[in-house]
Amino acid sequence: MAVPAFLARERIVARPGFNRWLIPPAALAVHLCIGQAYATSVYKTALVEHFDTSLTAIGIIFSIAIVMLGLSAAVFGKWVDRNGPRAAMATSAVFWVTGFLVGSLGIATEQLWLLYLGYGVIGGIGLGIGYISPVSTLIKWFPDRPGLATGMAIMGFGGGALIASPLSRQLMNLYDPDYDGTAGTVPSGEAVALLFLTLAVLYALFMSFGALIVRVPADGWKPDGFDPSTVKSKALVTTDNVSADNAIRTPQFWLLWIVLFCNVTAGIGILEQAAPMIQDFFRDGETSAVAAATAAGFVGLLSLFNMGGRFVWSSTSDYIGRKPIYMIYLGVGIVLYVILATLGSTATWIFVLTAAVIISFYGGGFATIPAYLRDLFGTFQVGAIHGRLLTAWSAAGIAGPLIINGVLDMAEGEPGELVAGDYRPALFIMVGLLVVGFIANLLVKPVADKWHEPKSAPSPSTQEASAVR
Repeated sequence: MAVPAFLARERIVARPGFNRWLIPPAALAVHLCIGQAYATSVYKTALVEHFDTSLTAIGIIFSIAIVMLGLSAAVFGKWVDRNGPRAAMATSAVFWVTGFLVGSLGIATEQLWLLYLGYGVIGGIGLGIGYISPVSTLIKWFPDRPGLATGMAIMGFGGGALIASPLSRQLMNLYDPDYDGTAGTVPSGEAVALLFLTLAVLYALFMSFGALIVRVPADGWKPDGFDPSTVKSKALVTTDNVSADNAIRTPQFWLLWIVLFCNVTAGIGILEQAAPMIQDFFRDGETSAVAAATAAGFVGLLSLFNMGGRFVWSSTSDYIGRKPIYMIYLGVGIVLYVILATLGSTATWIFVLTAAVIISFYGGGFATIPAYLRDLFGTFQVGAIHGRLLTAWSAAGIAGPLIINGVLDMAEGEPGELVAGDYRPALFIMVGLLVVGFIANLLVKPVADKWHEPKSAPSPSTQEASAVR
């Protein structure tokens, strides 16, 4: 599928002397916008009341978006690698903004299916294309620090809610003066519909900025002082390459699929339910010790740890290795989930600290997986391989919210009446998933030579550039 000339890869090849540190802001401009997906819990209760439906029915919106993220990343992965990040970022912006516009119409007309279609399906496609658009580009700009590169690329997605959560609350207060963020007040559906319209305009501007400033390295470019032969000395790191079609035929790909699925499922349920969850854990009858405004702040704090974990933990993986860092994510995560389930309701600081570290591991897992893939399969079509692996995120986007919302819907209380004990079965299910992921990570070994591309295979950039001429 051809793209307009001004979006083509050959139009954005960097000139000699270009500063590679100008690329991360382009990635952040897109990822901070699509990271709004993590702030849905701020208006979740409002949508439940507006559509007079269940938590599960509203939670499905988020699940559809994550499913479409994984599917679109898998389907368009090769297209993104071939046509370059500017075309991908622009396409992502069109789908993401359109999703908000259609979703707003669905809320305003009380047509839930339009919200599923808009934010879920259309917006989800924008999520997937936007998510992978800068990853392979940054890996090529930072071959000496792939963990740092992917952390920079993906930390914006984790930090999107840090901006979107308080901004959404303030905008809903502006559009509905009766909503002031305190306990017992819920914004109207009309306020959420106007919020969606406002976000559509803001995100269109910022994502367009990212698409305009992004660049790709010229063929054969490498950082000053970087010796490619040194990467082979690290465990599980290859200098060979595996195609996307062959990668999915290896056991390593599917072991990492299980690792990502388990790590994401364990974290995504908390993120999707974050604001009401902290209020329910400290509820006494109909009153919670945690105000709605504080709960929104908690969502922002989780976003900060989500974002910080993506950068800090993925950068750490450059020094200790990808496999060891996932042992930390999954192994320590098991202990933290047990603490959250058993001691989380005894003190707010225990709940907040435990949840924050869990979410930092969740974010770190996302940011480290592209570098893990690069180590095992090389840089050839790593964007497409990453896109296919994100189908694990699609599956987790269904499993995580369904586990949490399903368990809560079976509880005796209604939304606003739930307590910590209602969450406990779901949290112990997450413990079991992390155990499975830990075992899968232990089984990862180097990819067999039979899957490697011939040494004469064209480089990714050469192949991709010739494809658009």
